[in-house]
Amino acid sequence: MTRIAPFEPQELDRHGFLDGRLSVGQPRGGYRSGTDTVLLAAACPARAGQRVLDLGCGAGVASFCLAARVQGLTLHGLELQPAYADLARRNAAALGAALTVHEGDVADPPPALRAVQVDHVIANPPYHAAQASSATRDAGKDRAFRAAGPVSVWIEAGLKRLVPGGWLTVVYPTAHLPAMLAALEERAGSVAVLPLAARAGRPADRVILRARKGAKAPLTLHPPFVLHDGDRHERDGAPLSGAAERVLRGGEALEFGCE
Repeated sequence: MTRIAPFEPQELDRHGFLDGRLSVGQPRGGYRSGTDTVLLAAACPARAGQRVLDLGCGAGVASFCLAARVQGLTLHGLELQPAYADLARRNAAALGAALTVHEGDVADPPPALRAVQVDHVIANPPYHAAQASSATRDAGKDRAFRAAGPVSVWIEAGLKRLVPGGWLTVVYPTAHLPAMLAALEERAGSVAVLPLAARAGRPADRVILRARKGAKAPLTLHPPFVLHDGDRHERDGAPLSGAAERVLRGGEALEFGCE
């Protein structure tokens, strides 16, 4: 079930990103962007004047974080849920961001988006199986996390919108890495995988994957990007690693594997 009715003001609050430089409206009880969204934006190797598409853009946070780092981008977002698409447009207007939000399914995008070709596609696809139980009672949040199809659908959709030589950047659970690589086979190369680990020595439960359409260079597996210092959370707001601090709060690019 998707969220259709627009969010009322009392359903929203303002969430600060990039150390408060961006204030974005997000639903109090619905899907809320967080660390993965900011890392996704930081990992996109966009340059000034290029075109970017965010598949499943939600409230638009990834696009806004990217635009804060790279000036002069042409931004597009695709969002299935009308309420979140409306919220992304409202956020863009409040921030003065030039984000065009398209409504529709990744597997069957609207005609206006099919006519668009971009230099970069970014995506943080839903990862819970369609039949899995959900701990949330919010329909919009549940829909945002629940995959209606395999991750290959998202990769295929992204590759279709990319110009030759364009870059696809995805953040997704590590367990699905084989499926992502299989979907890219013969379609993209220069694949770079950056594992994301909560702490040094811990298994990486998510990865950022970057690939270039039409490239042939082999895969590169990079050392993990560690998010927190210390062995465990001693208190709320556990300290970020120096590298994570520079990216999540300082707004720096997450640079790896761009050949």
